[in-house]
Amino acid sequence: MYTVDVISLGCSKNLVESERLMKQLESKGYKIRFEPSYPNGDLVVVNTCGFISDAKEESINTILELCEKKKRGEIGKIAVMGCLSQRYLKTLKKEIPEVDNWYGKFDWIKLIEDLPEQKKVKKKIQTWERKLTTPPHSAYLKISEGCNRFCAFCAIPLITGKHTSRPVEEVLEEVRHLVKKGVKEFNIIAQDLSSYGKDLYGKSVLASLIQKISDIEGVKWIRLHYAYPADFPIEVLDVMAERENVCKYLDIALQHISDPVLSNMRRHISKEETLKLLKEIRARVPGIKLRTTLMTGFPGEGEKEFEELKEFVKTQRFERMGAFTYCEEEDTYAAKNSPDTIDSLIKQNRLDEIMQIQQGISLELNEEMVGSIQRVIIDRIEEGIAYGRTQYDSPEVDPEVIIKDEELKPGEFIEVKITEAYPFELVGEVIHK
Repeated sequence: MYTVDVISLGCSKNLVESERLMKQLESKGYKIRFEPSYPNGDLVVVNTCGFISDAKEESINTILELCEKKKRGEIGKIAVMGCLSQRYLKTLKKEIPEVDNWYGKFDWIKLIEDLPEQKKVKKKIQTWERKLTTPPHSAYLKISEGCNRFCAFCAIPLITGKHTSRPVEEVLEEVRHLVKKGVKEFNIIAQDLSSYGKDLYGKSVLASLIQKISDIEGVKWIRLHYAYPADFPIEVLDVMAERENVCKYLDIALQHISDPVLSNMRRHISKEETLKLLKEIRARVPGIKLRTTLMTGFPGEGEKEFEELKEFVKTQRFERMGAFTYCEEEDTYAAKNSPDTIDSLIKQNRLDEIMQIQQGISLELNEEMVGSIQRVIIDRIEEGIAYGRTQYDSPEVDPEVIIKDEELKPGEFIEVKITEAYPFELVGEVIHK
């Protein structure tokens, strides 16, 4: 059987596209392997990331490594798709001629069309159907593509184009389909969750969508990722507060808090507005856990602005926080209008400093959970140890709960008493199943 190895790089939004691709190929009779340790397929497909320099470098290095394998006869053909090829298609074709076929982010269906059927397709499947690579009880659910915000530092709109929402009914159809497959947890993702529906319905309908998803029997947890702070749809908080299966969790990237930096970033929100929003979020949803992302070293961030950022981290005490240093991306507003003059060592030192502050906060907040009873979903069992997550923890990026109980099963919800806490993980014992 013709074998296709699929390598998916970058974010969960990319992963969804890889899963869709694999489902289509599988329906045509191909044997699919996802990220095998030793790629040796008749065809190897790389779904690339082009967001920041490190991601672009990883994508290019992966492609070059596969080209070497092809030269040695270890693999057959190579196809490249995704964000990197969407943005740099002409250059990549010229620089890496060993790749057999190139596709962008939105024309991956052509990849399927370019391959002959290995078996007669009895029933045409929907383009949103997927071969899940996540644990079978959990899935990412992408509800829109693209972004209209055009933040100064961000190349995403240059890659993905304008914000485009999926129709509500199509999203609900996919949820029902996945529930029948055994999915219990839905992690809602988009480049800009806050704008969902504006292009189709003239206003954000995120709250209505989440409410309708929560009404579907079998949906146990819904978690929201990648909200934008400006024009945040406040009404979604009421749904979160009222519905037991909507997790008290929100991923909202804030980037900075100093007004001069926010202005330079073109974030469309001020410090005062940000603080007011955070206060309202916590007031409307008591007990909510917030995840945010911050940036150090953006043009205009002097010592004063960085001290302001540090104070923000200390006082807000985010339950979950990530950060990265600014890296100039070509063709963005910042690259054209704001010279990157801050030394890379200074950027990194600032990053290390705020992450050190956050580590202490994370430990303190986790210690406050010791003795509490938490509902936990089990993701996997390894050598008699179960690893799960609370409603406050997203897959891959947030703390796990470690439980010494080999009788637990993946996908199972259990009540757990938290007995120990560390900065990025918890330890617990089963109360009852």
